Amino acid sequence: FMYRAQQGAPDPTLVFLPILIATSASTLVGLLGVAWMQRLKLWDPVALAYLGSGALLLGALLAGLATLSAAALASVSALVGNLVLFGVIVAFLLAGAIKRVPVYEAFIEGAKDGFDVARDLLPYLVAMLCAVGVLRASGALGYALEGIRWVVHGLGMNTDFVAALPTALVKPFSGSAARAMLIETMRHYGVDSFPALTAATMQGSTETTFYVVAVYFGAVGIKRVRHTVGCALLADLAGIIASILVCAWFFGGATHRG
Repeated sequence: FMYRAQQGAPDPTLVFLPILIATSASTLVGLLGVAWMQRLKLWDPVALAYLGSGALLLGALLAGLATLSAAALASVSALVGNLVLFGVIVAFLLAGAIKRVPVYEAFIEGAKDGFDVARDLLPYLVAMLCAVGVLRASGALGYALEGIRWVVHGLGMNTDFVAALPTALVKPFSGSAARAMLIETMRHYGVDSFPALTAATMQGSTETTFYVVAVYFGAVGIKRVRHTVGCALLADLAGIIASILVCAWFFGGATHRG
């Protein structure tokens, strides 16, 4: 949402519901992949209770959304996103008041830390933006995307989502690179264009798989990752495919061109 707001999006939370649905899909596929590889017993009553409850909630959400038009879906997504964001802020204030925590002072301290993090990330983000700009200017990225677009068109599918793929392709390797690709897509096509909306959904529903494995597994001393990378990449692929399908459902491919 922050990057959409920075690029001047009139409604930064427009992609909230698409991200929620795509993330649910990637999480479910990742869970099922791990269960399959580890021979876990998904038929256990406790596991079924959790999975069934989640599936029912998601199914009820999709069933309710299925009755809406593309314009209504976009409006509902924006409304729910704004309400959730406002609710989180109110919840923090209430929790601080109940626990007698000086909320404003704690917020200021957190903001200082956030500024330090942003300052540390800025050089990498600038470098990636320059690299992406060079790729676009040289035509290399364009040729690669045109090749994918040609294949997708040959299969008789809509090619509007192809411009969002750079974000998805680099996300497993680097969050900074994915953010740079997302921002470049927003600037090139428009912040509310279909490629930018799809790229934002992909950014929110996939994970920096290789970074997480390298940093967090190393931090706790895990040397054998076993099925982690394969299952995580499978979940990322599910998130990418779900992002494309959900954005086509919500935004109609040609509805929000920049």
